[in-house]
Amino acid sequence: MSSRTTTTAATPASSPAPAPATMRAVSPRVWGAPDVLVPVEVARPEPGLTEILVKVHAAGVNPADWKIRAAGQFGTWGDTPILGYDVSGTVEAVGPGVTLFAPGDEVFGMPRFPEQAGGYAEYVTAPARRFARKPANIDHVEAAALPLAALTAWQGLVETAGLRAGQRVLIHAAAGGVGHLAVQIAKAYGAYVIGTARADKHEFLRSLGADELIDYTAVDFTEAVRDVDVVLDGVGGAYGERSLGVLRRGGHLVTLPDPGGLPDAERARELGVHAGWTVVEPDRHGMLEIARLVEEGALRAEVAATFPLARAAEAHAVGEQSRTQGKLVLTVA
Repeated sequence: MSSRTTTTAATPASSPAPAPATMRAVSPRVWGAPDVLVPVEVARPEPGLTEILVKVHAAGVNPADWKIRAAGQFGTWGDTPILGYDVSGTVEAVGPGVTLFAPGDEVFGMPRFPEQAGGYAEYVTAPARRFARKPANIDHVEAAALPLAALTAWQGLVETAGLRAGQRVLIHAAAGGVGHLAVQIAKAYGAYVIGTARADKHEFLRSLGADELIDYTAVDFTEAVRDVDVVLDGVGGAYGERSLGVLRRGGHLVTLPDPGGLPDAERARELGVHAGWTVVEPDRHGMLEIARLVEEGALRAEVAATFPLARAAEAHAVGEQSRTQGKLVLTVA
């Protein structure tokens, strides 16, 4: 009688799931002063349908960032809010349906505004069409200084006011983050550019192409300029109301800060002036135009200072003093 031995294969123990990838970021513990911004480690995002994963090399710092940090304004924020809208970096991965970019491409953009974009981090995901290819003639720091401020200027001047060659443009706060880019964009479109700025900023603005400058600490701009076609108001408050008198009939007043600074609508109608508040929007068409101007040498960002990501609080403290010439940028990778 033959015997037969039966063996049973051992069931291998299941392998533990790999730990999710993490990344460095900076987040406010609570809304408040600059020192609420602290380094954190969070899960690395993954690109979804039509999205790309960008390895961030640099992130721009904007007034919107410190206004949000101070009071939680705008958008919807999760348990670990991550500020930052200006991003320049390298595509790490692409989600399903993406055809514009491939891993390794260098891109810059302003994704998701005014919702959380998470630029103060090592990685960002966003729809591919919120980005454009980074111009080859600038580095990531310069590229990160551009998107939000340049789009604000371009949309306000070109799309909202319909800027045309030969028009006279008055730019308030001309040496600031938006202002110094607006000067260059207006010149690139053939305008005569007048700027308000402190006297010590005038040489810088002339180097960008400004035709006429007014030291607002010594001269009342309403007495120094007339027959303006477009006013780009980056100051707000009483500047909007005061600017009505320098516009010619049919002119445009474009207000960028709080709409509380808009002038009386009835007075604007009586003067035949278009007056309104505009908020920047993510805009691939605008980003492509900004990239074109940069590549042609007509537009460049002035980087006032850079800070490592972990020192974002210091960058905010500097920015809130409102004396910066140009832009502040965080270096990430």
